[in-house]
Formats: sequence, C-alpha cells, structure tokens
Amino acid sequence: MKVLVATEKPFAAVAVDGIRKVIEDAGYTLELLEKYTDKSQLLEAVASADALIIRSDVVDAQVLDAAKNLKVVVRAGAGYDNVDLAAATAHGVCVENTPGQNSNAVAELVFGMTVMAVRNMYNGTAGSELKDKTIGIHAFGQVGRNVARIAKGFGMNVSALDPYCPDEVIEQAGVKPIHSVEELYRNNKFVSLHIPATAETRGSVGYDLISIMPKGGVLINTARKEVIDEAGLAKALDERPDIKYVADIKPDSADELKARFGDRVFFTPKKMGAQTAEANINAGIAAARQVVDFLRDGIDKFRVNK
Repeated sequence: MKVLVATEKPFAAVAVDGIRKVIEDAGYTLELLEKYTDKSQLLEAVASADALIIRSDVVDAQVLDAAKNLKVVVRAGAGYDNVDLAAATAHGVCVENTPGQNSNAVAELVFGMTVMAVRNMYNGTAGSELKDKTIGIHAFGQVGRNVARIAKGFGMNVSALDPYCPDEVIEQAGVKPIHSVEELYRNNKFVSLHIPATAETRGSVGYDLISIMPKGGVLINTARKEVIDEAGLAKALDERPDIKYVADIKPDSADELKARFGDRVFFTPKKMGAQTAEANINAGIAAARQVVDFLRDGIDKFRVNK
C-alpha cells in the first residue's frame, strides 16, 4: 500500500524521517509531494494512494474523485475544515486529525502575541503586565487547556466558555466555567479564541461581543479567520480606541485594518501556531502512526467524519 504525504508547506526533514520510519517499518511505501504549486500535481499524486497525510492542504470532492484507492486521510493538526467531510464520507474515506500534537505550540504563540500587545508592540512606551488580569478562553479544547496552564503561570485569573465541555472538567483545571458568550467577553480583558469554523461559528465574533470587552481589551485569535465578522471588528476598533486585535490568521481586510488602526492590530504573515520543530515532528509522526493503525487494524479512534 502507498501512503502519500502531500504538503504545500512541508514537514521539517526530521519529521519526514520519522514519518518514513513509521510507514516503512509497517511494510508500506511512502511517497512525498512537497511544495507543490498546482492542484493538478496533487490530483496526479493521489490517484494511486491508499492513505494521505496532509497539513493545511485542501482535500475536496475533486481530490477524492481522483483518489480511487484512498481509504484514509489524516490531517496533521487539530483543525480539519480544509477537508470536505461529507465528500469523504460519500467516497467511503475515513478522515482523522491529530488532536493535541500542536496545542502547546499554539498556546505559546497566544502569549507571544499577547505580551507584545500589552507592551505596545515594543514601541518604547510604558505598557502593562498580565499578572492579576482576567483572560477568557473561548473553547476549552487541547489548545484552550494549554492556554489556561500558561495563563496561570503568569498569575492571571482564568475563565472559559465551552458548551461541549463539562463544568467539572474546566474546574479541575483551576478555571472558572462561563455559560454565556456575552459574559465571557464582558468580564475578561483578554479573550483567546479557539473555536472551529463551522456554520454556527462563522462570523460569530463581531461588534456586539468585541465592543463590550473591558477597557484595554485584547482579542487574540489563533483559531480561524472565518469566525470573525471583519466589518464588526472594524466598527468596534473604530469606536473603542482602547481595544486591540492580534491574530495568527491574516484577515481578508488585513491591509485596510492595518491602515486604519496601525499598531492596535497585528497579524502574522502566515499561520504560524503550529510552526515549531516540536509540533511539526509530533503531528507528523502521530499522523503516520494513525495511518498505520487504520490500514493494518482498522483503528479509527480520531475519526472526524461519520
């Protein structure tokens, strides 16, 4: 059987070596498609693949149509909105993610950007500290839990909103459960976004929520750009000159926002949350192990489609 690793943004060489060892030790063949520049290259390469490992690469109905032998797709990372789950199910393909492998890397970036924001982008003026400040975590998954751990190290007061996570799980992490999205934004000077982009969440964070944040509020987004209502964000920033927005996902209106609000907004040049050597290796090798488990034993513990 052939396992294809298709990555526009390649894994680190050490991660590829680890993936190769896992795949070849199981008796399978590994093929690499790195830094491809046209979708046709992916369509050609996937045609004979039994398994596919990706990062942020798009797997849509066209890719699945081309992949006649495909049995499993593993997204090396937590988010999987780059995969058409319904089309995968229709093609009889299992889709998995690798939850938790990138979570510490993303959580550390949250605080890299947060410290930069409260220190006024290091422009030489007096900033503020994080100790004793409030931070609300919007979704308490693996990344959110790491954010909570690090926030407590800064001496912050931590709360979280996640209707899919029991209160006792949140409380066991030393975090206060919140049950209303308005309460989360109104009562926390810092809000860290970790919600996925779904039909329910797209455009859900906008003017009504951002404008009720406390004075000096900072919204940190390492989730998805689609969850932000960009027009609402701009309106809130316009009316509230004390608020800042920092993101690991460049918004569609990035140039306009930067021109209007200057150092009150910051965007990484490309999504960098998982761009650490450790996360790269962890997610890649986890993906390889999950491929082997599925092909050899039918194990689909991390399946995300029905």
